Amino acid sequence: MDLRGSGLFLAIILIVETCFVVANGNFVFQVERRKTRLGLREARKRDDRRRGRILSAVDLNLGGNSQPTETGLYFTKLGLGSPPKDYYVQVDTGSDILWVNCVDCARCPKKSDIGIDLTLFDPKESKTSELVPCDHEFCSSTYDGPIPGCKSDIPCPYSITYGDGSATSGYYVQDYLTFNRVSGNLNTVPQNSTVFFGCGNVQSGTLGSSSDEALDGIIGFGQANTSVLSQLAASGKVKKIFSHCLDNTKGGGIFAIGEVVEPKVKTTPLVPRMAHYNVNLKDIEVGSDILQLPTDIFDSGSGKGTVIDSGTTLAYLPSMVYDQLITKVLARQPELKLYLVEQQFTCFEYTGDVDDGFPVIKFHFEDSLSLTVYPHEYLFLFKGDIWCIGWQKGVSQSKNGRDMTLLGDLVLSNKLIVYDLENMAIGWVDYNCSSSIKVKDEKTGAVYTVGAHNLSSASTLLIGRILTFFFLLIAVLNSLTN
Repeated sequence: MDLRGSGLFLAIILIVETCFVVANGNFVFQVERRKTRLGLREARKRDDRRRGRILSAVDLNLGGNSQPTETGLYFTKLGLGSPPKDYYVQVDTGSDILWVNCVDCARCPKKSDIGIDLTLFDPKESKTSELVPCDHEFCSSTYDGPIPGCKSDIPCPYSITYGDGSATSGYYVQDYLTFNRVSGNLNTVPQNSTVFFGCGNVQSGTLGSSSDEALDGIIGFGQANTSVLSQLAASGKVKKIFSHCLDNTKGGGIFAIGEVVEPKVKTTPLVPRMAHYNVNLKDIEVGSDILQLPTDIFDSGSGKGTVIDSGTTLAYLPSMVYDQLITKVLARQPELKLYLVEQQFTCFEYTGDVDDGFPVIKFHFEDSLSLTVYPHEYLFLFKGDIWCIGWQKGVSQSKNGRDMTLLGDLVLSNKLIVYDLENMAIGWVDYNCSSSIKVKDEKTGAVYTVGAHNLSSASTLLIGRILTFFFLLIAVLNSLTN
């Protein structure tokens, strides 16, 4: 169905036990959350896998639990083909395409411990599915020119290799992606739009194994023209603006695509020509002291720079930054006896109020935007009266990752984060993520109030929480070019 000129407003509502909020809108995804109890070592290992994908310019996972002792897997159910069939795919702000496992797949997972039935997409069973040939305009633009040796009967290929060694490859198809369009106050009707997506036929590594993380595929919300968001924006259906809010107090949160009217959010420029959401960090303040660091310590490029990543549980700092920061954090409590838990987490026993006993930390960015992190956010209760420090030294020991500053859920929780790709900026504001936001319909000027909800009691699945993405499609005059 052609939605051109519909003037719809796109937003997303996520209902999570610990994570996201979303905006109300004309299209809806229902998103499940797989929550498991992890040890601290497992939390770090998961972050390392995510970090590896970041360095390969592929994966910045959407979701995750801000508590290092627990972690979540966030995925959405969407319809593909005609008639539509349901597929469960991971929501990912770093990937740039939507792909699902297909019938001719080798080594695709056969089962999942998440509590869902995995489904292989079969283009022949869809009345509207079309293979995308390698000489198609979409294929040429994806690869910045013609593919050598291309013939009209050869499908357009896709291939992604992640930093952890996992890989997916296959070919592009074009078919209907089905949403639930909001027709009133939390009322929806089915709606579809034609998109290009990958049909995976070869998977390896963790993508090719049946495990507690196995899904049908991934939907990417990255910046490239191949992402579903970019495809909708290029056709004038959406604005390339999205937001999320992670609540680590009551659970729930917001993930909205569209312009947020309230609360007002101040922004800082995104670093241009970067695959991920890189920002210019200027300095760090601990208490009232500015860390004394080399002027180039936060420069972008060559495995350095600062990345905003809601898919990472903890926060990672270059060694020099980490050492100074930890020294100042602990300076107020010189009598503390420190313990090393699982060979990587610095912990201590403390019975007082951590917000009274430890300093507030502020990250200062370009254009005078600051991000404030309170002690109860960067310290987490391990067990009993044992607290651990969430800051971590380096991202890995690889030469491409040790100087990167990676800010994950540890510092992003309880803040509304706005990604404005129309103006290449990102911003945030301290916020009650279990409350509501206001979003604007650009065509009519109407403003919608959107709040977080918990729909777990209505879920057909037995595990996880349900997050519902309300996508409000907004007609735009100009689409952002990548």
